[in-house]
Amino acid sequence: MLVKKQPEISSADLADLDCDLAIVGGGIVGATLAAALKDSGLRIIIIEARPLEVAAAKTQAYAFSPLSSRIYQGIGIWDKIVPYIGKYSNISLSDGDYPQQVKFGTKDFSGEYLGYVAQHNIVLTALQKHLVDCPNLTWLCPGEVTNVVTEKTFSLIELKVNQSKRLIKTKLVVGADGARSHIRSLAGIKARGWKYWQSCVAFTIKHTALENNTAFERFWPSGPMGVLPLPGNRCQIVWTHPHAEAKALAELNETDFLAKLQTYTGGVLGDLELVGDRLVFPVQLMQCDRYISSRLALVGDAAHCCHPVGGQGLNLGIRDAASLAQVLQTAHHQGQDIGDLKVLRRYEGWRKIENLAILGFTDLLDRMFSNNWLPMVVFRRLGLWSISYLKPLKIFALKLMTGLLGKTPKLAQR
Repeated sequence: MLVKKQPEISSADLADLDCDLAIVGGGIVGATLAAALKDSGLRIIIIEARPLEVAAAKTQAYAFSPLSSRIYQGIGIWDKIVPYIGKYSNISLSDGDYPQQVKFGTKDFSGEYLGYVAQHNIVLTALQKHLVDCPNLTWLCPGEVTNVVTEKTFSLIELKVNQSKRLIKTKLVVGADGARSHIRSLAGIKARGWKYWQSCVAFTIKHTALENNTAFERFWPSGPMGVLPLPGNRCQIVWTHPHAEAKALAELNETDFLAKLQTYTGGVLGDLELVGDRLVFPVQLMQCDRYISSRLALVGDAAHCCHPVGGQGLNLGIRDAASLAQVLQTAHHQGQDIGDLKVLRRYEGWRKIENLAILGFTDLLDRMFSNNWLPMVVFRRLGLWSISYLKPLKIFALKLMTGLLGKTPKLAQR
C-alpha cells in the first residue's frame, strides 16, 4: 500500500479516468516506456508536471549506447533521430596527460559506431511525435500527483491537472519522475547511496579539429572529463571537479575558462568557442532497496543514479523501460495481472543486479582515478596498459561501456 491516507475525492468520481498503466513522468525514460508499449493493447496515461513543449525544451546532450540505439530502432523512431545527432566510431581513455591511452575503434566492435550523442530535445520530441497517433494513450500535463492509494486489484492516483482534481484508477503505477521521485516517497521505498564530493560542469563548445568522431574520457585527479561529439563540429563536455572548484570554474570569465579547457583537453580539439551557458550539478550514487511494490514499479533515476563517468545513466533508464515493457507485454498477452508482484518481480530481478553492477563500475572508476596516491596511480596505469594489450579484457570493457554484457530486451533484437 503506497499511503494510508484515503483519497479526498469521493467514490462517485472513480470513473473519472481508468487505465491499465499510469506513467508518472513524461521525460525520455517515461516516454520510452510508453512508446515501447504503443501497440501492446494496454491503456496508458502519462502524467507530466510540465507542458509537453517545456519538457522537451532542454538541450542538454547525453551519450546513447549501441544498445539504446537498437531499442529505439525496435520502437521505430531511430531513423527520425539519427540525422540530428553526433556519432563516434572511436573512444579514447587516458589518465590525465599520461601518454598511454586506451583506444577503442569499430574494429573492436561489430557495429558502425561505438556510440551516439543526442540532445534531450531531439530525442523527447521524436518520442512525443511517435505517441501522437496512439489511440490507447492519454497525456495529462501539466499534472501533479498528490496522493496514491493502493488496493488489492488497483491503485487510485489523485492529481491536479490545470488546478482541477482528477482521479485515475489503474492496474499499475510506474514512477519515472526522476531522482527526487515523489512516487518513490509516497511508496516509502528507501534509497541508499551517497553524494560525491564533486560537481559536474556541463557545456557545449565549437572547435576546429578536422575530425569529430571520437569520444574522450580524460581522468584527472580532480575528476573525470567526458568529451562527446555533436554535429557541426561541436562537443558536449562534462567536466568534474570538487564542488568549490566546479563553482569557480563555471564563474570563470570565458577567456580564462577556454584557456584552462585547452590545457585539460591537450589541444586536440584546436581552437575552442563556448556555446551557451555552463550548467553545474552535484553528483550522487543511489540505488533503491526495491524497484517494485504492490502495483508499483520504478524506472530510471527514480530507481537508481550513478556518476556520469562513462555516460551510463540515461542508458540504464532506457534499458529499464524496454525491459519493463517486455515483462508487461508478455504478462498482458498471457492474461496475467500486470500489477501483480509476481509479474513485477521479473522486471526487478532482471534490472536491479545489472544496474548495481554499472553503479559499482562508475563509482570504482571515479574513486580510482580521482586522486594522486602513487600506488593507485601505478595500479590504474597498469590497468590501462592491460586493456590496451589484452584483447579479451579490451572486448569485455567495450561491451560493458556499450551495454552489451547484460540481457538484451527483445525490442533491441528486431
